[in-house]
Amino acid sequence: MFKKIFALVAILLFVSIVPAQAKNTDDYKLTGVVVLSRHNIRSPLSGKNSAVAKATPHKWFEWTSAPSELSLRGGETETIMGQYFRRWLVSENLITENYIPAEGEVRFYANSKQRTIATAQFFSSGLFPVANVRVERKFTSDKMDPVFNPQLTLVNDEFISLASAQINAMFADKVPSENLRLLERVLDFKNSEMAKAEGLKHFRDEPIEVIFKLNEEPATRGTLRLACQAADNLTLQYYEEEDSVKAAFGHKLTFSDWQKISAIKDFYQDVLFTAPAVAVNVAHPLLQVINDELSLDRKFTFLCGHDSNIGSVLAALDAEKYSLPQAIEGKTPIGCKLVIEKWRGADGIDYAKTKLIYQSAEQLRNKTTLTLDNPPMIIPIKFKGLSQNADGFYRLEDLQQCFQQAINAYYDLPAEKVAA
Repeated sequence: MFKKIFALVAILLFVSIVPAQAKNTDDYKLTGVVVLSRHNIRSPLSGKNSAVAKATPHKWFEWTSAPSELSLRGGETETIMGQYFRRWLVSENLITENYIPAEGEVRFYANSKQRTIATAQFFSSGLFPVANVRVERKFTSDKMDPVFNPQLTLVNDEFISLASAQINAMFADKVPSENLRLLERVLDFKNSEMAKAEGLKHFRDEPIEVIFKLNEEPATRGTLRLACQAADNLTLQYYEEEDSVKAAFGHKLTFSDWQKISAIKDFYQDVLFTAPAVAVNVAHPLLQVINDELSLDRKFTFLCGHDSNIGSVLAALDAEKYSLPQAIEGKTPIGCKLVIEKWRGADGIDYAKTKLIYQSAEQLRNKTTLTLDNPPMIIPIKFKGLSQNADGFYRLEDLQQCFQQAINAYYDLPAEKVAA
């Protein structure tokens, strides 16, 4: 009996003193970080006389910014995220406190829209508070940069046929009707100006039709587009309005209810941007930029765009499915960051870790200070066909090859008889 007890104790002692390999980073040194970020909290894209405004009898939130622009809260929460990154990078000895980068050590590049430029500026203030970092942009006016614009640069009859078949296979039977009924109830749609004018009690039951035009984003019209806009407005209102009942126009919604509303927007984005042929088409310029940054000896890169950018990049790279705890947006939450960490192993090999970092819904609503002890939400992102070592690292060259394959896939798209 005593021998059995002694053997069990010995085993437990051995297990307790051997560190788990999956958590070991002592043999790795952080050498650089590349971030693809979504802008933070913005006002809705639609104005007072839009279709969304006519889809409810209720008055939408009075925003602190013009339509589509970063809100005051968005600036605050993005600065908080930048401050967290500063604490993290200092703890990993990539930078020192109040670091002032040398020329070329960091790059901040944003789409030429107010909300993305402002997000990059606020993040840089949190990360490098005394450095006065310049945010690179291609245009001074509020227009889309081709790198961040999820536009189709190759469209022809064969591509349209291929992309449509993929979309039908992925989404034909997945229109979230239960979510639409919830959205109608929250909007009080049946009493809206739109419903009364058109004799409706519900959103129209319409098939999904995606429109493909050269040098334009994939698009839909009708119910799905309207429902997405309304769900987007409500999601943003939930982040910005401190009273959650008021944010839901007087309805007491559960967290799950908010997730169902936001899922309509996620579904819309997936339909438009995540079919394989579409993803490699619209993400092509951004994939090239990210892959180039991974090859450079740069400490930190921050690329600021949109949810469509992150969604299409992950789809083009064939990322595995993931779930986001404590978020009402299920795929690319407002302000989220796709983070690629570059590490040098003790064996001299360059490695990479990929993560999605985002603020939880409550962290956004409460403007919660983020620290190493109270971090944002961090989940690993994995890619099909890539193997990690025992410590959870990819070889950097394998990840770059994954990027190159997605870049090359663009050139494999059908390129004949360009459609008018």
